[in-house]
Amino acid sequence: MILSAAPPLSLRMPGQHLPADHGRGDANTIGGYAAVHGRPAAFEGTDGLSYSVEIVTSPTGDSERPWGAYLLFVRWARIGAASPSGHLETDFLAEADTEEDARAIVGALSLAEVRGALHAAIAAEAGSTPTRRWWDAMRDENGGDEPDAAE
Repeated sequence: MILSAAPPLSLRMPGQHLPADHGRGDANTIGGYAAVHGRPAAFEGTDGLSYSVEIVTSPTGDSERPWGAYLLFVRWARIGAASPSGHLETDFLAEADTEEDARAIVGALSLAEVRGALHAAIAAEAGSTPTRRWWDAMRDENGGDEPDAAE
């Protein structure tokens, strides 16, 4: 009888940690991160919520550049983080002749560029609504770093 070192897929638990395989790409790019870690990258947004990100491709409708790629950010619930509570997406960040080329162009974006795209999408969705983290709002209500009068 031959035993595998890893449990069968049917017995694996969601969120199981798998070791990074740095031979699969550059973990400092969004495409490389997913390849190296075997899962999407995740970021904290300027609104204090957690987001995971995927590269999505779609037809552009343009015969010269028929494929486009953009980022889809899944927003996770603050309580019970196993459930999504919404999403944000960018405009096309790349257009190319093939779906693979469009995905590769976006996949080469650095994690910092992707984080910037998330923050821009949050700002665009919020409009004039402040996107402060809860602890920043509490500090402002308490007059900066001074303790509350009740303390």
